Amino acid sequence: MSQAYGALTQEMEQKGVLVAGDGLYPTATATTVRVRDGERDVTDGPFAETKEQLGGFYVLDVKDLDEAIEWAAKIPGSQVGSVEIRPVMVFDEAGNLVEEATA
Repeated sequence: MSQAYGALTQEMEQKGVLVAGDGLYPTATATTVRVRDGERDVTDGPFAETKEQLGGFYVLDVKDLDEAIEWAAKIPGSQVGSVEIRPVMVFDEAGNLVEEATA
């Protein structure tokens, strides 16, 4: 599976759509931070008990949702799990949302 991810990442780079991407360690290595009423609570482990885990991410610069779906279907993990697609929120220097999601 590692070879398949490597080949896909290389294809994304060659096609000029890869902006960023990395694998993530398992949820057992997570540290979760919550602030409630001004008090910080730091705990070991994931933010929620769930069977699903975020194993890594890609940030792609594609023209539309259809193209994103095409790339998501090539991700090896989609064969045994699922791949979630989300648009990136774009803000100006003042913190104002400047680009609304189109999908």
